Amino acid sequence: MELQFIYSNRDFVTDLCRTKQSDNGLVSSLSEFDKTLRTGWTERLRRGLLRYHLGDLQTRILPGPYRYVAQLNIQRGIERRKPQEILSIQQQFNAKQFNFNKINPEEVIFEMIKHTGGSMALSEGEPCKMTVIVNVSPLEFGHCLLVPDPSRCFPQVLTPFAIQSGIESVLLSSDPGFRVGFNSLGGFASVNHLHLHGYYLNHELKIESVPVKPLVPGKGFYRLADFPPGLLFYTESEDVEKVAGAIFQVTDFLVNGNYAHNLFFTRGCPPYDVQKEKEPTSRRGVRIIVWPRISCFGAKEESAFNVALCELAGHLPFKNKHDYDHITEQEVMDIIKQYLLPEEEFLRLEQQLTARLMDL
Repeated sequence: MELQFIYSNRDFVTDLCRTKQSDNGLVSSLSEFDKTLRTGWTERLRRGLLRYHLGDLQTRILPGPYRYVAQLNIQRGIERRKPQEILSIQQQFNAKQFNFNKINPEEVIFEMIKHTGGSMALSEGEPCKMTVIVNVSPLEFGHCLLVPDPSRCFPQVLTPFAIQSGIESVLLSSDPGFRVGFNSLGGFASVNHLHLHGYYLNHELKIESVPVKPLVPGKGFYRLADFPPGLLFYTESEDVEKVAGAIFQVTDFLVNGNYAHNLFFTRGCPPYDVQKEKEPTSRRGVRIIVWPRISCFGAKEESAFNVALCELAGHLPFKNKHDYDHITEQEVMDIIKQYLLPEEEFLRLEQQLTARLMDL
């Protein structure tokens, strides 16, 4: 029987700040969630369950205002499982293909179950547990997969439970470097079995504090005021369910409109206006960024890096040393731009989503 991590809202860490110490990986006291994940992940590394030993990744911050975090991870590009052939954003689950019911059971670190005093499921038909699995081809320390009840065989389409659990995972961590992300089909998801990614990155990302433009602030809905253009939600511990529901309205609209998308969940400061000069250091809440993007089907891959959840957020895992050593900020932006929606289409989508959330 898998280890169970049972939590409630009382376990959320609500007094976090971004400091130089936290940016260097020095967290004063780890939460129970962090201890459970880090210990379990490290133990599976020791047992040889990962395809390679990660070690301390070579890292550099690219010169320029966007402060891209570049990391050299050649082995992931070589050793990771070949991505499945994805033909549609709404492709059905196929039990004959690789899925997380076929993994070595020892790869399961623990099951997350939220105790609410009554039923542990969010709604009828939704799972009540999140299975946390080690990613055998890790991007960074602690890289895991968050899989809502694998036996239910959900395709790679977000559900309210998956979104809420992703936000709650970030709130359960006392480390501002713990991140969660999601790639849709057509957005470089490599397995059509519902999962999110979780990992630690002990470098500050600009999206943690970038200014935003309010769209429907009552629903926690904003637009990023910087590159790459995206939609941003913000929530603190008391509004998680409400904001998760609003995010689902957006991702459901994107799926029905056949828009590929990537999401990134990170500790971040409360939304603030472009005019404010100081970047707040508070990390008591979670920023969730949604990037609608151009769909990619088939085997096309960039030589330097693929544009998916972490690259859009400013974290660049490089596949080869030449690009890692020589790429410039402008070259990174030029690669990313190839996968963004045209400005007019993005603005039209923003207006449609704003109207949808205002009508709720």
